[in-house]
Amino acid sequence: MNDGDVSRQIQQMVRFIRQEAEEKANEISVSAEEEFNIEKLQLVEAEKKKIRQEYEKKEKQVEVRKKIEYSMQLNASRIKVLQAQDDVVNEMKESAAKELLNVSRDHHVYKTLLKDVIVQSLVRLKEPAVLLRCRKDDVPLVESVLDSAKEEYASKVNVHPPEIFIDNVHLPPAPSHHNAHGPFCSGGVVIASRDGKIVCENTLDARLDVAFNKKLPEIRKWLFGQVAA
Repeated sequence: MNDGDVSRQIQQMVRFIRQEAEEKANEISVSAEEEFNIEKLQLVEAEKKKIRQEYEKKEKQVEVRKKIEYSMQLNASRIKVLQAQDDVVNEMKESAAKELLNVSRDHHVYKTLLKDVIVQSLVRLKEPAVLLRCRKDDVPLVESVLDSAKEEYASKVNVHPPEIFIDNVHLPPAPSHHNAHGPFCSGGVVIASRDGKIVCENTLDARLDVAFNKKLPEIRKWLFGQVAA
C-alpha cells in the first residue's frame, strides 16, 4: 500500500468519525431539546394549576363573602320588618289605652264596672276581710257600690259579706299632659288580703295588658297574615 492509499483511508476514517460525532451531537441536541420542552411544559402546567387553584380559592372566598353579606342584609331586613310590626302593635295598644280613659268619664257605666271588678276580685281572693286601693277621684264611686258588691259576692260564693277597707294610699291618677311620663292608672281597683300576701290587680290597665297579651297572636295574624313567633 502506497502513501496515497494510506492517506485516503485515513481521510475516509476521519470523515466516518466526524459523521458519527455529528450524528451523536444531533441526537444529544434533539434529546436535550425534547427534555427542555417537556420540563418547560411541566413547569407551565404546574404554574397553570397553581393559578387555577389560587383563582378557585379567591372565587370561594368571594362566594363566602357574598353569602355572609346576603345573610346579614336578610337578617337586617327581617329585624326592620319585625321592628315595624312591633311599632304597629304598640301603637294599637297605646290607642286602646287611650280609649280606656273614656270608660271612667261615663260615671254610670264606670260605676257598674267598678262594682263588677270588685266582685270579681273578691271571688278570686275569697278572703273575709280585704284592703281595697283605688284612685283618689274614684273613692266616692267605690264607696257607693261597696255594699251591693259585698252582697253580690256573698250570694255567689254563699258566705258572709266580707269586710272591705279602703286604703288611704291611692292608685296613681289618670294620665295627663302634666304627668305624661309618671305612673298612671286608667281606673279599676287593686284588692289584697289584709296581710298583703294575696293581691288581685284589677285595674283597667292590668286588664288591658292581660287581654292584649292573650290576643297578641291573633292580633299579629290579623295585621300581618301570620302568627309571629
